[in-house]
Amino acid sequence: MNSAEFKILVGNLMLMDESQVSIWSTNVNLTTSNSLVTTLGDNGNLVLRNESEPRTSEGFWQSFDNQTDTLLPGSSLAYDKRTRTKKVLTSWKNSEDPAPGLFSFELDPNGSQVIIRWNRTASGAWNGLFFSLIPEMRLNNMYNHSYVDNVNESYYTYSFYNPSIKSRYVMDVSGQQCDVYAYCGAFGSCNQNSLHFCNCLPRFKQRSKNDWNLKDYSDGCVRKILLNCSNDRKDKFLVNNLVRLPANSQRVMAGSAGECESICLSNCSCTAYSYKDNACLAWNRELMDLQQHAENDGNKRMIYIRLSASASESSSTKKSKGRVIGAVVGSVAAVMVLLAIVMICISRKHISRTTKEVEGSLVAFRYKDDF
Repeated sequence: MNSAEFKILVGNLMLMDESQVSIWSTNVNLTTSNSLVTTLGDNGNLVLRNESEPRTSEGFWQSFDNQTDTLLPGSSLAYDKRTRTKKVLTSWKNSEDPAPGLFSFELDPNGSQVIIRWNRTASGAWNGLFFSLIPEMRLNNMYNHSYVDNVNESYYTYSFYNPSIKSRYVMDVSGQQCDVYAYCGAFGSCNQNSLHFCNCLPRFKQRSKNDWNLKDYSDGCVRKILLNCSNDRKDKFLVNNLVRLPANSQRVMAGSAGECESICLSNCSCTAYSYKDNACLAWNRELMDLQQHAENDGNKRMIYIRLSASASESSSTKKSKGRVIGAVVGSVAAVMVLLAIVMICISRKHISRTTKEVEGSLVAFRYKDDF
């Protein structure tokens, strides 16, 4: 990809790879390319136009009308009510692949709000200053946000009060929010305050480590040891607190936490349960949309994640081995320390005696020298 280059061929601006094969094109299908040129404006807009047209013309194609993941000052999110077409920001598939990803940022054609799409997650209506559910828009007074809604179109654009400032909006490959449904995939937990938004639950591992390294968490996590629903060994539950409960729970009739646990254990499909205020909630199969809350969050709940009896036994065995190894290491270390102390004492005694003998010789020598 290092040797890729832009060329104007057969009436289009094309991106050619090292083998001179087109990997991207403007697809405007003009009849001639003899007088075509491309110009990059100071605002970052790339325009394909006739050489005879002024640089300020919109030309046959412009990047501001064909956005990818980036919104520059002066460009817009838009919905054309006449043609029912949109200008949309779309995330990359992952941090290295610019193919269309899971998330998009667009205007709602049915109202004055923006939508972050994965499961049509609304980001709030326009209140005259900003979109209500995007608090970042009100954090900085350098931006001049503008929303227009008329008979023909609706669009959002922004600029800077100080034109010398350079910035851009980017639709990140992650969507950058834990409120996006299933953002961390199955058995993944999202934490807005963590360095890495997504983590697998304890006793689970990443389904695709490579995808996670590229910040694509949608495949989620899988169990390290599968459930087997064996009657001779009871599965155990691992408590996870300070969470927003996953989606798609089922309410179960239970009079206590113990009864709630028993009901979940009796169903091979049950993967987790939660009990609070005389309400028993159970989840079957994969857990989706689990979010970690802060310590002082009033919405925190406890959820009990089902683990294989083998996983529990393995964990207990490891802890037991760890305690045994720790005891052995501790004992050996104590003996070594004791031996070291004894050796130091012996050495000091030997050094002290030798020093006295040497000092005695020196005194005797000086005494003789005084004569």
